[in-house]
Amino acid sequence: MEPIYKRILLKLSGEAMAGKGKFGIDVEHVLNICTSIKKCADLGVEIGIVVGGGNFWRGRSGGNMDRTRADHMGMLATVINSLALADALEQVGVDVRVQTAISMQQIAEPYIRNRAMRHLQKGRVVVFGCGTGNPFFSTDTAASLRAAEIEAEIVFKATNVDGVYDSDPHKNNDAKRYESLSFLDVLNNGLAVMDSTAASLCMDNQLPILVFSLEEPDNIFKAITGQNIGTLVK
Repeated sequence: MEPIYKRILLKLSGEAMAGKGKFGIDVEHVLNICTSIKKCADLGVEIGIVVGGGNFWRGRSGGNMDRTRADHMGMLATVINSLALADALEQVGVDVRVQTAISMQQIAEPYIRNRAMRHLQKGRVVVFGCGTGNPFFSTDTAASLRAAEIEAEIVFKATNVDGVYDSDPHKNNDAKRYESLSFLDVLNNGLAVMDSTAASLCMDNQLPILVFSLEEPDNIFKAITGQNIGTLVK
């Protein structure tokens, strides 16, 4: 099968790293995800990845904690996930680099856009940690920003539901799944795709978003090859 995209940005949630658990990293599940990523890389697709940290910590979970400090803790959680993802990718035979928006040169490269582009051109997967490096911005926004910077054709948002619904499908059995939406639909109706900052950034840069479930890791490969899954926002 042939890919329909040359370069993509894959957004993985922290929950995806935890698999069926609520906390930490499910090593076997992460390896399955990376096996699907390898199939895409073997087709010549250039892949950047932004990973969240919700399986360890969310900034908004900090209660009365200073928001900036809480968000910095969340950024560090994304680095744990980025390193785990890089290790799993290497185990399945993928050349990978980790870049972080906050400098920590002993364990990862600093984020430098031109260096990231060079890695992608050489067929390496690049994992971007620490979100944007700034508090008050989600990793969804980081995904939108990095996608624009590396000139990705699309953002793949791999989540725990198989698309975008008009209500929570876990609570409403009659929830309707959309096959496609416009960004204005998402913003005007407050649909749970990405936060408004991330969605607006994609809209302004004409970056489509494909939302699909990662319960079946091979959905990444299916999306790359144009099979009909998830919800496309454009």
